[in-house]
Amino acid sequence: MTDVSSTNSGSFRLPRASHARVQDAMHPGVVACSPDTPVRDVARIMASRHIHAVVMATPVERGRPMAWGVVTALDLVGGYLERGEELCAADVAASEPVRVSTSDTLERAAQLMVEHGVDHLIVADAHDGHPVGVLSTLDVAGVFAWGEG
Repeated sequence: MTDVSSTNSGSFRLPRASHARVQDAMHPGVVACSPDTPVRDVARIMASRHIHAVVMATPVERGRPMAWGVVTALDLVGGYLERGEELCAADVAASEPVRVSTSDTLERAAQLMVEHGVDHLIVADAHDGHPVGVLSTLDVAGVFAWGEG
């Protein structure tokens, strides 16, 4: 077992979990795919980038704004078990992804994860609502573990 009490938290400082905002813990930027991207290609994106979620962007159509979804590694696995590999991102993406704002508290984000049974949230810009990152349960755990306290 590793003694983490003497481990440094890295080259940056995290706020105490009770004071942290989503922007303090999130992974900035999104890796996106279109709804018709084959799940095998989504899986390749995840595997090659060592990520567990890809944002699915639905193109803007006449009179409809761009819609966003999220495909997690668990979504891919579940879709494959149910229907094989001839699926696309839209077939396995969460129907209504849970979103948080960059300015929301980390505690609120953690609460949403538990309430909705998800381990990834899409992070939207507090001003324009566009996706700017992803927050995972591991990101939240990092602040709990390494936040100043």
